[in-house]
Amino acid sequence: MPFLLAPGPRRKPSAPPLTPPPSRSGGESGPSPHRSAFRPDIEGLRAVAVLAVLAFHAEIPGLAGGFIGVDVFFVISGYLITGLLVREAISTGRIRLGDFFSRRARRLLPSAAVVLAAVAVAGAWLTVPLRRTDLEYDVLSAALSLANWRFISQRTDYLAAGHDQSPLLHFWSLAVEEQFYLFWAPLLAVVVLCAARAVRRGRAVRSVVALVTGALVLGSFALSLHWTEDSVSLAYLGTPSRVWQFGVGALLALLPWHLLRGPRTLRLLCGWGGAAAIGWCVVAYDASTPYPGYAALVPTLATAAVILAAIPGRGERNVQGPYGVGRLLAGRAPRAVGRLSYTLYLWHWPVLVLAEARLGALGWPARTALTLAAVLPALATMRWVEQPLRRSRTVSELPRRGLAVGVSAIVLPVALALVVGTATLHLMGPATPVDVKGLPPGAVSGPSLLTRAAGASAGDGPVVPNPAQARKDFPPDRDCQVAPEVTRSPECLFGAVDSPDRIVLLGDSHAGQWFSPMLALAAQRGWALQELVKQGCPLPQLAVDSPQLGRAYRECDTWRAGTLDRLRTGPKPRLIVIASLNRYTTDRQLLTAAWEKTLKSLRATGAPIVYIEDTPVPGTDIPACVSGAPDDAAACAFSRAEAVPADPLARRIASGAVPGVRSISVNPVLCPGNGPTCPAVRDRILLYRDDAHLTNVAAVVLAPRLERLLTDSGALPAATAPATPAAPAAPGADGWTELLRDDFEGPAGSRPSPADWQYDLGTCYPGCPAPQWGTGEIETMTDSTDNVRLDGKGALEIVPTREGEQWSSGRIETVRSDFAPPPGGVLRIEASIALPDVTGPKAAGYWPAFWTLGAPLRDGYTGWPGVGELDIMESVNGRDAVFGSMHCGVLEGGPCEEPVGLTSGPQTCASCRTEFHTYAVEVDLGAREVRWYLDGRVYHRVSAGRMDAGTWKRAVDHGVFLILNVAIGGKLPAADGATAGPATEPGHPMRVDQVTVKVKVKGGEGGGGSG
Repeated sequence: MPFLLAPGPRRKPSAPPLTPPPSRSGGESGPSPHRSAFRPDIEGLRAVAVLAVLAFHAEIPGLAGGFIGVDVFFVISGYLITGLLVREAISTGRIRLGDFFSRRARRLLPSAAVVLAAVAVAGAWLTVPLRRTDLEYDVLSAALSLANWRFISQRTDYLAAGHDQSPLLHFWSLAVEEQFYLFWAPLLAVVVLCAARAVRRGRAVRSVVALVTGALVLGSFALSLHWTEDSVSLAYLGTPSRVWQFGVGALLALLPWHLLRGPRTLRLLCGWGGAAAIGWCVVAYDASTPYPGYAALVPTLATAAVILAAIPGRGERNVQGPYGVGRLLAGRAPRAVGRLSYTLYLWHWPVLVLAEARLGALGWPARTALTLAAVLPALATMRWVEQPLRRSRTVSELPRRGLAVGVSAIVLPVALALVVGTATLHLMGPATPVDVKGLPPGAVSGPSLLTRAAGASAGDGPVVPNPAQARKDFPPDRDCQVAPEVTRSPECLFGAVDSPDRIVLLGDSHAGQWFSPMLALAAQRGWALQELVKQGCPLPQLAVDSPQLGRAYRECDTWRAGTLDRLRTGPKPRLIVIASLNRYTTDRQLLTAAWEKTLKSLRATGAPIVYIEDTPVPGTDIPACVSGAPDDAAACAFSRAEAVPADPLARRIASGAVPGVRSISVNPVLCPGNGPTCPAVRDRILLYRDDAHLTNVAAVVLAPRLERLLTDSGALPAATAPATPAAPAAPGADGWTELLRDDFEGPAGSRPSPADWQYDLGTCYPGCPAPQWGTGEIETMTDSTDNVRLDGKGALEIVPTREGEQWSSGRIETVRSDFAPPPGGVLRIEASIALPDVTGPKAAGYWPAFWTLGAPLRDGYTGWPGVGELDIMESVNGRDAVFGSMHCGVLEGGPCEEPVGLTSGPQTCASCRTEFHTYAVEVDLGAREVRWYLDGRVYHRVSAGRMDAGTWKRAVDHGVFLILNVAIGGKLPAADGATAGPATEPGHPMRVDQVTVKVKVKGGEGGGGSG
């Protein structure tokens, strides 16, 4: 916020501020607009702005437009800062950026640091652990002046909805202001440097800066209008869409208003008209006002009018007059509030939010009282932090001291946030994804959620997923729940994508939560699953507004119409499963008519239609609540009446009023009995990932129940095997039992099956236990189809790409991590692979690999190499050679000779880059050895005799997961004598024709090369 006073001596309130006569050194181009005299009316205007914001946050009735106080601050800031910089430029011929940033740092950052530190510490006491981790991230972003971009990323992410308000949300405006300082002062310094030799320097500087400012104002305002239409969060919180408001204030300081002789009556009307417009905005605007957009013109120009009314004209010293609005604003009370406005703004919002975190939602009288109470810490901060540092000769003597104060004010809250946040993460446990293959089976019927947990309670052990995992426990459907701005769903086919039979999952995110069980049911029958889901878009034909876009949700109407047309004109599905939040309107008649329009189109497909009744909507952040009551999940139960209202569509279907549509419900197990509340946890399963959606874990364990409901309704034929858990496959004639086979069939450019594969992203595992994946490689792993895709011809491609100097590539691993040899038996893992077809300097740094890691690594990604790693195939730098290795034991030395491992050495393979070859490893517990194969030939063995029994058991006698990747750079290519550089050529894929995992009960050498 613009809590800066124009330089100049403070005068007693009773004495009117005098403006010194203009310097004659430059005539009218001398140090002008608008002199350095203190403007008490602007200090009073700051009071108006902060009181408007406080009234808005206190939710005082009738003052819902108080958010425009921020706009008032922005205009004041543009005026004062630009005037300050331009006066310095005209007087001295340059702008001393060190002095400028030193003043800003010691003026603004220490008080902010006090508040951030207080919030970091108070948050550890007043907030639940999961909310605490979010809060510490907020502290980090606020301390680094990036809060607005953090909140933009959260508010534009539909899937991040349902979280509590941040106590530091108001720091978005401080971040915008500080980003403006960092941009504006250097820009003016450059302009001044270019104009330094002008004959009439003052006029030249003002003219050039005014032209630059005018262009920025027009560009920023146009961007603001565009973003207001497309993304309300980006428009409201984004710095580029707010620059024009600073620019309006800057133009006030740049244009030669001081040369005009304005009639006093006109000035009087200008000032009072601006003040009245600000008051009108506070009363007339509310949350439904499209903002900023055109609506922001009123408070912005109104603030400019108030400031302009008190700018002295030619020959004038004081234009306040006895009746001007400036006289009122310059009074003692407004100026006192204005002086306090910065620290009061800093403190009031954390006081409100943290109090509600402890006490629950409060009404406006209590919020107003808390806002008034924030005056106490605000006064203390101003008295003992802000003013001493501003007036300190020691600090102000040298710019570097002020900058040192600013740096310290950043480091303190950052350090506190890291300490508190790290401790909280350890308290909550790992946030790694849950391995759904290891979940207990869900009950097909009855009151219990799980078949083997009847009567069990949440207190029998830790909940699954834990709260940190639950927050991110989304369906593994990637980009198929299309975002608000998207108007057409991609094909989004999963499972047996070439099958003529498919289940269509259709609706909003409450349909999307059923992705995993629907995929399991489809795959079990050899069918495909098509997901057509749009976030926040009602399936019934209702016109709604999008909170993310901040306007009418036209994209929803377009998507719905296009999707229904696709289903009507495309191949007939075997089953259409629909679901939708049933709270888009409370008008039942309107809702009934809207559903009928949609169902009419769906019935035209001739396919069976099943409506899954909407699941309970807790209305509160369930993972956060459970994190604060890990031993008492019952404390997070929520009201049945509010969470499970009557579903009008389900009732009409049950009455026979909706022909061609069946209805099923899992709510009897999610909210059992007839009591007043619904549970957040059942049978140790944490049911909700936010305030409205099921966790993917809950959806998975509900799969058997859904299957029974669908088959009982006649909409789904019975499968030949139970949905969950799958019965073990029978051994083949050769004695092998196949656990996994993927031939990577699917459309060109599509993703590998999410039922079998998941992505590793970034540069390390969650929590970053080993940066650069622990091997020094330089690429960033993505889930983009530019890096991982099917080629449409039965092969998977993993492609390293480069943009500038940044490499990207792909790394996928199996969803399952339970591939293990049976007791005394053999586990065989194999793949048919063609290496990247590149060699020589163009291949420097290429590192394709097919390998496994021990399943225990997924619990925190620690314990390597003890848990075992089998490198089935590696090759580096485009060599005509491959090799295999085993890692185990301890980090340095030990029986596995780490970090090199027990390696085979290079195996010549001249055609491995141009042709597919089969690479395999067998873990043989009977023969107590691991064997590596190339096209059926054993080329490397590691026996149990090379290590102690404990090391052998920890390395191989457990489940593993498979990994396919192409790394760039790292220790192994460097050891081979090449590193990625300018000559390294991107775009050469590793191609994988098939991956197979199978086991044999009897050990021995049998099966070698049989895959």
